[in-house]
Amino acid sequence: MTTRTMSRWLVAASCALGVLAAGASAPALAQQKNIKAVFLANQDDEDYDGLLVFKDFVEAQSNGTITVEIFPGGQLCGNATECLESLQGGIIEVFLTTFGGFGNMVPEAQVMDLPYIFPSDRVAECALGNDTEFFAKLRDATLAKTGNIRLMTIGNTGGWRNFATVKRQIKSPADVAGLKLRTIATELDQTLVSGMGGAPTPVAWPELYTSLATGVVDGTKNGITDIVGMKFHEHLKYITLDGHAYMGALWMMNNDFFESLSAEEKKIVEDGFDALRWTTIVLPKRRQIEAYEAFKQAGGTVYVPTDEEKAEFVSAAKPVWDWYVGKFGDDWLNALQASIDRCEASIDAQRAS
Repeated sequence: MTTRTMSRWLVAASCALGVLAAGASAPALAQQKNIKAVFLANQDDEDYDGLLVFKDFVEAQSNGTITVEIFPGGQLCGNATECLESLQGGIIEVFLTTFGGFGNMVPEAQVMDLPYIFPSDRVAECALGNDTEFFAKLRDATLAKTGNIRLMTIGNTGGWRNFATVKRQIKSPADVAGLKLRTIATELDQTLVSGMGGAPTPVAWPELYTSLATGVVDGTKNGITDIVGMKFHEHLKYITLDGHAYMGALWMMNNDFFESLSAEEKKIVEDGFDALRWTTIVLPKRRQIEAYEAFKQAGGTVYVPTDEEKAEFVSAAKPVWDWYVGKFGDDWLNALQASIDRCEASIDAQRAS
């Protein structure tokens, strides 16, 4: 081979390799996507653990073509309203909200926050699953109301809401009378407390510790892991396990981003949210063991209502149900109750077999 021939061959080979390299790298660059996931709690919360599992799953299964950035403590938005606006506008890709917060988006969906509607963890986890007709109804309503927010899954964020007080134990609805109890700023939550003779007092979450210390409120309605995690047990001395509300967390994604994914990427993201869901469902059950122990060691008393007392609480909550039906009708209530009934029947069948 002559020198001139050799030179031509090298040039041709270099060009060919350049084309191959460009062809190999261009699709990867074009497909690279990033998910910014925001939540308002700190890194001790199960929401953070859920997002860590989601991040690990999505990045591994996509071979790094989808990356996930986690922003705890509301780093990119200060409160739920701001975060939902950022989610809708595509500034962030993932955010979660509680049943109460979700009610501001889809008011009818407050049905999930009706007191004592879920009889147990197992039933709630089943009735709110992604494979239920009720979940599909929630997802479709969210898209219709917001135009660009897609419900991905429903996990848990703290177990169950219970009555916790500073100065006296609540053993029946009559014991709520006269107490200033912290609530979120929703009519449903406030109707529950006022219906039992208490004084519902909306207090922002960051201000609750000081409000308990100074007597602005006499108690609150929260799960034990949140109570201990925020050190509220330094003031709260009594907790009553009436379990009036399942603390669900609705995880949502910007719909434009979701629709930009390929079919395979959508599958990866959806499976990632399923892994996130079960992480957030299991962790509160595990962490509440130490939380209850810490509450007791700080001088707290835990009370479990008898069946008769629990029936009194359920009866006292009837005005909340009447308020809901009077305002929104019974369509959503019937849909959720049907999902609950199917789950209870399935669980009973499993026990029988």
